Amino acid sequence: MLPRFYAPDFDPESGSARLSPDEAHHLTRVLRLVSGDIVTVFNGRGVEWRARVGRASREAVTLHLLDPLVARLPRVAITLVQAVIKGDAMEDVVRDCTMIGVAAIQPVISERTTVKRRVLAAAYERWRRIALSSAKQCGTARLPDIFEPTRFADWLPAHLPEQSYLLVEPGAPGPDVTTVRQLAHVPAPSSALLVVGPEGGWTESERDAAITAGALPLSLGPLTLRANAVALAAGAALVAIWNTE
Repeated sequence: MLPRFYAPDFDPESGSARLSPDEAHHLTRVLRLVSGDIVTVFNGRGVEWRARVGRASREAVTLHLLDPLVARLPRVAITLVQAVIKGDAMEDVVRDCTMIGVAAIQPVISERTTVKRRVLAAAYERWRRIALSSAKQCGTARLPDIFEPTRFADWLPAHLPEQSYLLVEPGAPGPDVTTVRQLAHVPAPSSALLVVGPEGGWTESERDAAITAGALPLSLGPLTLRANAVALAAGAALVAIWNTE
């Protein structure tokens, strides 16, 4: 795979793309690429081009666009609402869900979230850097929007959009729990919302509030997964059953 670079504002009609200082440094000082080398550049919103390195310095690099590439994007735009989990585990969620092509990640603070707010203040920018690194490495042309953490109760609207799914633990009460297998037999939506809880799971009041707002309880089956694996397992399952373009 050709080296990949991120340029969020490049215009294909201009025939060129200019890299940020960070991306320019990576191209010239880390990868040691020079004028004439072939790379790819993407804007994080599904547009990717093959390009030739033009003028290159430590602070600035201009790429000359050659031809568009077919971007690999999931058919369904999935927004992950993830209750913040501890340390590296939350970074795993951001990295892995970027890899499978989620459209957005909204971290939320649930009643059982144990991460301190002062830690969250520094984590937001780190999550964005992790998402960009993951997107560049795995080949996706989509960089998810990552929003600042907010309290789950403040985020939860009175009415959630259709195709909103609340991940519940194995054996969760209630007769109306949907399974991934059942979703494989309904038409793929254009977008979906996936709501995943913290290490200790949702409280009863949080679960009831989300269901009242329109979330459908969703189960991955009888196995208990690590908190940092749930979003990846659920997201990958939905991407697989709804296929890719």
